[in-house]
Amino acid sequence: MNDAYVQGLRMLAMRELSVAQLRARLLEREHAVDDVEAAIQHLLSTGALDDERVARAYAQTAVKVKGRGRLRVQRELHEMGITRDVAAAALAETYGELDERRLIADALKKKLRGKPRIDSPAEYARVYQFLMRQGFSPAAVADALRAFRKGIDPLE
Repeated sequence: MNDAYVQGLRMLAMRELSVAQLRARLLEREHAVDDVEAAIQHLLSTGALDDERVARAYAQTAVKVKGRGRLRVQRELHEMGITRDVAAAALAETYGELDERRLIADALKKKLRGKPRIDSPAEYARVYQFLMRQGFSPAAVADALRAFRKGIDPLE
């Protein structure tokens, strides 16, 4: 086997990477393009490299650990070089049964650290922007903040 394959296998042993990420890292280490492509094909054929597995794992971690919304995870998967179809399947599997309102409520609770209300328009804007950066839809964020402002549980 060539050096690119061995180095690629070592990288994958440390962390799951997409095909695009592994290709970029191997090329950065100045491996020949042909060696990199051969290594990637071999890693794909053995199952050591799998964009579907990477996308599912990333999406599940983003939701369960980081509480991120669908839009942000979709953008991050795209940045990782995951194809649109593979990303869509991973997102559908991960977010299919989830209640976005629950995720927003959890993020809101975390951001406000138990404060019972938002005190100023500036703070409202900061919280809105935070939730948008987390990847939630604008309509869902606005609904949750409107309910919170009125003292209603956003999950109702």
